[in-house]
Amino acid sequence: MHVAIIDLGTNTFNLLIARVNDIDFEVLFSVKEGVSIGMGGINNRKIAKDAIVRGVDCLERFKLLCLDYKVEKINAYGTSAIRDAENSEEFISLVYSKTGIKIEVITGELEAELIYKGVSWSYDFSEKAVIMDIGGGSTEFIFANKNGIVDKISLNIGLLRIFQHFTFSDPMTSQDIAIVKKWLDDQAGDYFVDKKEKILIGASGTFETFYEMLHDQELEDKIALIELPFEKFIKVIQSIISSNESERESNERIVPIRKKMAPIAAIKVQWIIEKLGIEKVYLSTCSLKEGALKV
Repeated sequence: MHVAIIDLGTNTFNLLIARVNDIDFEVLFSVKEGVSIGMGGINNRKIAKDAIVRGVDCLERFKLLCLDYKVEKINAYGTSAIRDAENSEEFISLVYSKTGIKIEVITGELEAELIYKGVSWSYDFSEKAVIMDIGGGSTEFIFANKNGIVDKISLNIGLLRIFQHFTFSDPMTSQDIAIVKKWLDDQAGDYFVDKKEKILIGASGTFETFYEMLHDQELEDKIALIELPFEKFIKVIQSIISSNESERESNERIVPIRKKMAPIAAIKVQWIIEKLGIEKVYLSTCSLKEGALKV
């Protein structure tokens, strides 16, 4: 059976087309588009008119690809920006009228569960770990062991929310960094109090960019769990935080949608490493869309 999963993220729309059976799947095609559905409105609980246009245009292209691959079933999931927007129904209705795609708006809790299921294609959790999925609207943290999910949370601390909430220097100053970490602490409340974890698994997305910067090579398109050498990873994080926008614009390893917000992403990872006492970092090439294949 040919199935399409569409993850309608706040920054990026992701399409995965796969041939699925009872125990496995084969990826036939995948693509990501930087749509920024949350740009210009996420902090006001709105989807801006130009963002609606970008989103519909993208999904019209995705629908044509699904037809090309003779997809029998399309599952489309709306995440943070869409679930929080007061005018989300306008976007959802327009998408359906233009493409026939029905968007299911999911809770942050379900989003976290799907991310866990996705990562579990690449890791058996023989050693307990925390998964981090950095999104534009929300960020999910899933603590898991060999028996399954131990704890999970979806926090509205996405990159686009921070980017549109504050004005930072270029490059960011130590004061800017302190402001972001204080804001993250405030949003997390007491959730991380008494929580410690040695292993951090970055789910796809931003962590793929970190991998490509660390190794200066493109990531292979396959299911994998890849250890990121810790000391080198920390240096990459620090270099992103201290970079200016011009340097990031000229860096081909940073995809366009992430060039402006990369330092914020790096600060968030630095923040969680410090908070949990992380000693090892891995990249999983799987996330929500692979997890949705298990539904």
